[in-house]
Amino acid sequence: MSRTKDNKPHIGIFGRRNNGKSSLINVITGQDIAIVSEIAGTTTDPVKKSIEITGIGPAVIIDTAGIDDFGDLGQKRVMKTREVLKVIDLAILLIADNSFDEPEKQLIGDFKNHDLPFLIIHNKSDEAPLTAELATVLQERYGVPVVAFSAVKPENLEDVILLIHQQMPETVYRKQTLVGDLISPGDVVLLITPIDTEAPEGRMILPQVQVIRDVLDHAGVAVLCTEREVGDYFRKMSPRPVLAITDSQVFPRADAVIPKDIMLTSFSIVLARQKGDFENYILGTPHISNLKDNDRILILESCTHQVSCDDIGRFKIPRWMAGFTGKKLEFETVAGLSKIPRPITDYALVVQCGGCMITRKQLVNRLKPAIDAGVPVTNYGMAIAYIHGIFNRAIAPFAKNPEI
Repeated sequence: MSRTKDNKPHIGIFGRRNNGKSSLINVITGQDIAIVSEIAGTTTDPVKKSIEITGIGPAVIIDTAGIDDFGDLGQKRVMKTREVLKVIDLAILLIADNSFDEPEKQLIGDFKNHDLPFLIIHNKSDEAPLTAELATVLQERYGVPVVAFSAVKPENLEDVILLIHQQMPETVYRKQTLVGDLISPGDVVLLITPIDTEAPEGRMILPQVQVIRDVLDHAGVAVLCTEREVGDYFRKMSPRPVLAITDSQVFPRADAVIPKDIMLTSFSIVLARQKGDFENYILGTPHISNLKDNDRILILESCTHQVSCDDIGRFKIPRWMAGFTGKKLEFETVAGLSKIPRPITDYALVVQCGGCMITRKQLVNRLKPAIDAGVPVTNYGMAIAYIHGIFNRAIAPFAKNPEI
């Protein structure tokens, strides 16, 4: 279940077969989006749909297979249902007929493991009303709203939508600035953007566009040039920039030409602060120096794209890292949100891209198994800066302790 092209809030609907998950989706959206049937197990694979929810706005809602499915095929469906937890911002657990047992308890355990906010809706309350006893037990045990509802007679639909809005984490709507806290109105930010075989024809890549917009949103002045024109800029133009942001692959050239009194970092590191686990990146990056022969490195891309010989994650970083360490290293690349092919402990280091196409929640969940297992993690930009001896300068604009 990929979320690589959609940064709107994601809501997952979970519950047993035939509890009315698809009906709930249709009622919330006011559309016949999900297939509704009296036959249990109609929804087999997670299905996502971009929608507009009154009071919430644009969102993506995901209908999942029943958590009580059985048999070999059924268990595979349940596994796919649980995979959805990695890409959503809010979970709705749908129960019915006052039934709450091990499947629901296990699912709520998964919610908590993923630090995922949720609420409980008792559907089909027109047929079997929610008992006050069950509602009280669930509210006291889990500390979340429990609401009675009927998709057939949705008299309290507005209350349900309000609860969804209230439970949605604020971080979904409130984006941390990329560079706005580093500049003042009128400040110039120099963006160094190479045009090579990886650059899309006739347009900028997403991280560059996002930084430009953030500079403009904070009344700054964005100036763009390729790495070849940086020297000319400083000879001919004024005022001097307060901050320079470069594509990671030309970090050494940028470091050489940008005066030391001007802050310098990369697009990838800027994104790492906004979306990634920045502190663990800082701690993990120096482990590059500890790599040994035959160590396996995992490269995580957040999107799928056409690969060229200039690909930074698949070719340049492996080449630079092998040259820096002098070791015979093995590299594996996983694109999008595809399953990692080995146990995470088989890797000596995880290198994550900037994550421009995904959310912070999704990226943090992607890194969590490695961090929990004690596997060092780093980021494209930080790894490149470290390899080229400019790590401290590159993180100085953001790090609590630039001398780390």
